[in-house]
Amino acid sequence: MVKKGLNYNNLISQHLKILKGLQYESGLFAASDKSVGTGYDKSWLRDNFYECLAFEVINDWDTVEKTYSALLEIFLKHEKNIDKAIEVKPQHRHQYIHARFHPETFDEFWEEWGNKQNDSVGAILFRIGELEHHHKRSILKEPKYYRIVNKLVKYLRSIEYWHDEDSGMWEENEEIHASSVGACVAGLKAVKKIPGIEVPNDLIEKGKESLMKLLPRESEKKFVDLALLSLIYPYNIITSTQREEILKNVEYLLLRKKGVIRYKNDYYYNKNPDGYSEEAEWCFGLSWLAIIYLKLGRIKKAEFFIKQMLSIDTKKGVPELYFSNTNKPNENTPLGWAESLFIVALHELNEKHLV
Repeated sequence: MVKKGLNYNNLISQHLKILKGLQYESGLFAASDKSVGTGYDKSWLRDNFYECLAFEVINDWDTVEKTYSALLEIFLKHEKNIDKAIEVKPQHRHQYIHARFHPETFDEFWEEWGNKQNDSVGAILFRIGELEHHHKRSILKEPKYYRIVNKLVKYLRSIEYWHDEDSGMWEENEEIHASSVGACVAGLKAVKKIPGIEVPNDLIEKGKESLMKLLPRESEKKFVDLALLSLIYPYNIITSTQREEILKNVEYLLLRKKGVIRYKNDYYYNKNPDGYSEEAEWCFGLSWLAIIYLKLGRIKKAEFFIKQMLSIDTKKGVPELYFSNTNKPNENTPLGWAESLFIVALHELNEKHLV
């Protein structure tokens, strides 16, 4: 059990400072330290979505609005490319909305990359819809923002997201991913509530049908994947039965001491030369599980995962991952996404203890 006497506010402030240090003047966040040599000084659409969650729970709406204004400006800068993708379904990766951008110029990076990441577009739409619906200050402050959001909806129709093989959350093998389809369904449902944004009902229904066929699997090749947790939080897009099955599978097959492996036989930072059996342990998986259990009211289970998070935290912040069965994190420390989910988990637990 996590001690109630723990000074959550100090810990939250410490990690907010680390996370804020990853933000550029433009409003976009780097994925990790700005000086890191892994390329994580760049800005990913998905990472910025998750990095903003921490500022939402503490009601720092200035930071949230600055980031989402920057994200909308990215889409506007590349509006002509989006128009082309709407007119003709993209056939090549570079024709898709890119996954990462220069954090100051908003330029695309043109080296070969898994740019077919439909979940990142769904994620941004989802948060815009949620913020417009619940937030006191509008994100869509200008007509051009409504225009580009409507085009993002049309873009998802053009690429036929419900059966489009994308690289998914991990930017790897192209398959139809439940986490990508679910993100798009959640995004479309959220922006449909906004007056002035047009979302045809069939566009959502096609996604739902595809998702039901895929679940509880992540894809044809992956039975269980850490990315499936996104369907529970933040999207809340599945049934309670599906939720429980996903949680059971993730904990039974993927949970480790210092994190959650992304999927079986994940070769990224795999300690084993043959790429099997020693998958890297992703730290934010523990915070992710804690948040989910807090929202389900299962406090003791959430405290178990937060206790594990406290044991793997470092002076630099929360790492991206630890090498399997070691005390060695990789160089992407801190990972902005991991910092944010840790802050959300700590904040939510602190709120429970204050009740």
